[in-house]
Parts: sequence; structure tokens; C-alpha cells
Amino acid sequence: MTTIKLHNTRTRTKEDFVPIDENNVRMYVCGPTVYDRAHLGNARPVVVFDVLYRLLRHVYGVDHVTYVRNFTDVDDKINARAAESGRLISDITEETIGWFLDDMGQLGALEPDAAPRATQYINQMIAMCEVLIEKGHAYAAEGHVLFAVDSWKEGYGKLSGRSVDDMIAGARVEVAPYKKNPMDFVMWKPSSDDLPGWESPWGRGRPGWHIECSAMAKELLGVSFDIHGGGNDLMFPHHENEIAQSCCANPEGDFARYWLHNEMLQVEGKKMSKSLGNFFTVRDLLDQGVPGEVVRFVFLSTHYRKPMDWTEKKAKEAEGVLRKWRALTAGIEPASTAAAAVLEALSEDLNTAGAMAELHKLAAAGDASALLASAQMMGLLTDELGAWAEADDVDLSAFVDQLASARETAMETKDFSEVDRLKSAFIAAGLEVRMSKAGVELVPTAGFDAARLPRA
Repeated sequence: MTTIKLHNTRTRTKEDFVPIDENNVRMYVCGPTVYDRAHLGNARPVVVFDVLYRLLRHVYGVDHVTYVRNFTDVDDKINARAAESGRLISDITEETIGWFLDDMGQLGALEPDAAPRATQYINQMIAMCEVLIEKGHAYAAEGHVLFAVDSWKEGYGKLSGRSVDDMIAGARVEVAPYKKNPMDFVMWKPSSDDLPGWESPWGRGRPGWHIECSAMAKELLGVSFDIHGGGNDLMFPHHENEIAQSCCANPEGDFARYWLHNEMLQVEGKKMSKSLGNFFTVRDLLDQGVPGEVVRFVFLSTHYRKPMDWTEKKAKEAEGVLRKWRALTAGIEPASTAAAAVLEALSEDLNTAGAMAELHKLAAAGDASALLASAQMMGLLTDELGAWAEADDVDLSAFVDQLASARETAMETKDFSEVDRLKSAFIAAGLEVRMSKAGVELVPTAGFDAARLPRA
């Protein structure tokens, strides 16, 4: 059996992955808070852990892997969005969950085996709070339930490598009169009549953010499971708090044995932010004609533990490579399994960049069947993601000639109205129009529809 090695954040070492039960390999990944479209950074962990999910299924069998990714559908950001828009919270969360699943599907991500919503596990969260109070690890105060960090000093901070004193000194923590320690965090808080709430021993209220993952992971995967993943921005405080709650409530278990964290995403070498004007959602890219398969290709070209820089140049290069690979593998049956070198790279701490290098080698050698099987192992060159490339079958030469002729006439007459008309029509049909001294080029995008082309 293939040996998978994973870098365990908790031990800061690369370890052989040894599942608790080879017939029941379990992975939990933190999902989105559903109040708006997923931005490009939100998509990176989805793609990263989708590849790990595929690898685990390949090694242990499809029926022996359980992947859980949650939806946070109770949160102050959702409440604020409802107040701003005047819409029902349920309408916002349902719509946003649908958007997320559709957008991630267009990036080739398989849906997890379970996608629990926080609101479905309120009773389990209340029960965990009660257990922690009983064990002396939590306390109730003014309608809140807080985890007492001092009660577990020996374990708190080990994931992120910080001491409690260091965290108090450097953290931005909420100063509240009901806290015994500045680092104590809220597991339950009171709700006013205009906010979502559930009855509890501490009054009507709603859960804090961290408790939901602890409760859902226990319910769906048990007190011990194999892998917990997410972006490294969640390491502290979210994952640190999950560990504290879960290990103190269920000391007989390990919670998660392997912790994996992906690095953050940049855009053109800078942190993505609205203030810099480089913030965009996955849907923005798809609507601009960037195929989901291209986004996935760019993501996988960088190791998950390194910062990933999204650039327009990388997207163009990825599109060109994928067109060549799809042409090479057209009509070819995939090999019975992925190439050994690709599997070896993926098994070495999910080295997708190394695996992509092996795909390039297979393409250069003309080994189409191995290329197809190996790429599909990584969620590339699948039939589901191939619609954008089918536009290559349309002969666009007449339209190129038409625009080139119109441009030549316009250069003489200085009347560019026909050029502008054709460009608008081609763009509306889903073509990218490129004009330079070298000539005219029409490039199909993901939204290309040949039926909308004007008569040549």
C-alpha cells in the first residue's frame, strides 16, 4: 500500500500517515460562513483538501474514506447581512450555500461525504458546554458560557506554538466584565429577540464560532479521527480553541491526530484586499471567462504550504497548457491508474507542484493515457470540466478575417464603428478579442456560445 506522508502542524514534522482504522479514514475541514460569495482565497483550501480526499480514496478505497466539511450558518456576519438587506437569514444562507457548491463544483471539487450546518447541531453544542462546565473547564456568566483557558494550560497553545502568557500579551481579545481571564473564549452567548436563538440552561442564545466544529466533528467522526484541515489563518484562535474544547470534554479521545494548514493566497504579489482593488470572488473569475479548470491548475501548481500568487500571466499559461493536454488526450482511454511518479509526489506531503511537473513530463513524452489518468487523479482533464475547451472545435477563422478586414478599413477611413460593433458582438458571444500589430486573435472563454456569433 502507498505510504502517505503529511506535515503535521501540531508536531511540526512530516509524518507517515497511519489512520486509526484503514477501513474508516476520517477527515474534517472547516467550511465557509455563508453570508456572501466565496472569494478566491476561500477556494484554495477547498481545492487542496479535495486533492487529499482523492488521494485517500485512491489508497484506501472510495467506501473507506469519510470527508466532512461544515457550513457555518449562524454567525454575526450573517445577522448583519440580514439586517442590511431586510432578507430572511434562512434565505441568505440557502442562497449562499447554493452559490458555494456551484462555484466549487466548477473548480472540480468533489462534494464531501457530509456537509453539516451548524444550526442542525445546536443540541450537541449545548451538551458539550454542559460537560465542560461540569468538568471545571468552562463557566457560565451573564448568559454566556466561556471556556476557562487556565484550566488547560498544559495543552492550550501547542498547535500554534504559543504560551498562554504570550497569547494574552499579543492577542486582540475582547475585554468583558464576565471573563475571568482575557483569553477565555465564548462558547455560548445570549440572543436578543431580533437575533437567532435557542433555549438553553443559560437562557435563550446562540453558539460561539469555535464550539460548532467540535460538536459536529464528534457527532460525525467520533472523539478521535485522522485529519483536520483548513487555512493557516484558522490555526489560532479557531483550531486552538477546537482542540481545547474537544480534548477537555472528551479526554479519552485524541480529537484530530494530523493537522494540515494551507498557506494564504496573493494576487499579483500582493495580499488580496478590497482597498487594493485586487479582491474578487470565484464567480467574478468564472463570469470573466476564466475556466474553473484553469483556476484549479494554477492552484495546484504551488505547494499547499507555500503562499500562492494568482496572476493573469499564470492563468493564460495554464489555459494554453490545458488546451494542449486536452488535444493530446482527445479520444484516448485513461491508463488503469495514475503514473507512479505522480502518486509518489502527491504522497509526499501532497506535493501538487511536483505532481504537476510529472504531468508536464508525461505530456512531453506523448504518453496520453498516463497523462489522462494522472491528471484526472488530481481533478484535471475530467469530462465535467471540459466544456470550456470544446469551443476549440468551432472554426473561428472567418470571424478573425472579418475583424481584421474591418480594422484595416478603419485604419484608412478613421471610422472604427464597425470594429467596435464586431468586438462587442464577439465579446457578447464569449470570445476574448486580442488585437496587436501581429494580427487579430479570437480566444473562446468559459462562457463561449457559438450560436451568438454574428454572421461572418
